[in-house]
Amino acid sequence: MERIKLLVVDDSILFREVLSRFIQQDDMIDIVGKAGDAYSARDIILQCEPDVMTLDVEMPRLDGVAFLKRLLPQYYIPTIIVSGSNERRNSCKEAGAVEFLKKPAARTNNDMKAFAAELCKAIRRAYKSNHPESKIDVNNIPIKESVSNSRPSDNSKVQNISEITARAEELVSQQTQFIHNNQEHTEPNASTTKHPKIKKSDCIIALGASTGGTEALENVVRFFPEDTPPVIIVQHMPAGFTKMYAERLNRSCKMRVKEAKDGDRLEKGLIIVGAGDNHLRLCKDLKGYYVSSKHGEKVSGHCPSVDVMFESVAKVAGSSAIGAILTGMGRDGADGLLQMRKAGAFTVGQDKETSVVYGMPMEAYKCGAVEIQAPLYKIADIILGMLN
Repeated sequence: MERIKLLVVDDSILFREVLSRFIQQDDMIDIVGKAGDAYSARDIILQCEPDVMTLDVEMPRLDGVAFLKRLLPQYYIPTIIVSGSNERRNSCKEAGAVEFLKKPAARTNNDMKAFAAELCKAIRRAYKSNHPESKIDVNNIPIKESVSNSRPSDNSKVQNISEITARAEELVSQQTQFIHNNQEHTEPNASTTKHPKIKKSDCIIALGASTGGTEALENVVRFFPEDTPPVIIVQHMPAGFTKMYAERLNRSCKMRVKEAKDGDRLEKGLIIVGAGDNHLRLCKDLKGYYVSSKHGEKVSGHCPSVDVMFESVAKVAGSSAIGAILTGMGRDGADGLLQMRKAGAFTVGQDKETSVVYGMPMEAYKCGAVEIQAPLYKIADIILGMLN
């Protein structure tokens, strides 16, 4: 039977548990995950590939609107905003939400049941909009009084809410203990590696990213000064969008940024963004470094491919290169970065906590391609600190 895979994202454990209890009464909806923040949500998205997501606006670390702006351009999921306030309704729609529902002011059994019925209809509509061939009914939502279809007494209602509250408190306790056990750690920096520094005059910097990468890359390269060695970038984007993205970076960076054209020469102060539907490769002749930008078959599921770029850097620049792999879904770039490291290059991977999707950097870390794993806000300093 066709079922909708749903991800519920809300920072209130109690609200998540209560709402999920009611949604589960809809036989067409299967809750595949529940998350308390955007960073937990991105891991569930990677693992479970939900069809629809409900998302709160006010959340710790990264709010719902910012999360949508980062996620949807790279990985589209029909998203319904479920918020306690109407204040940001317009910004949610502008960020790509398909619907906006206000949470009930009261959280009684009847209020939550009515709200869940409305939300289930919205979930079905959202799914149908992305799967027009689906035969799922968007109107007939059988939200039951209870599993047995009998009307519960007032005492049983209280008992049900008490059970959910107790479970929520248990989850809070578990999360608090986890944070306590993991809060002590050493922040990485350039001084934590014994890798020799690289001459600025010889260096090539290669950056690869996918889902969430448009923001992540900008948060790295905008800190590079004008005399930074040449930078080449592959960000998974279709043709046309890479030119607009390069123009956007050019407005926010001290370095000059352009979309790749076949044969472009590299020089300090220049960033080249791989063109959509064209593989970007580093080349070298007697005059110095230049790039090849040509259409080809997908590699690691993509064109442009981060693997293709990193592999060319490993062959051409060897130990005179720095490679960084940022947020993204899948494993494109992991093998190429490993080749770079084996060739003597210095390699960095974005950490889980600051990645929108910890897929590509995770795979690179697991295969031994990453020399230093670091939060996004430290990566620019680490790269610059490796230059002699």
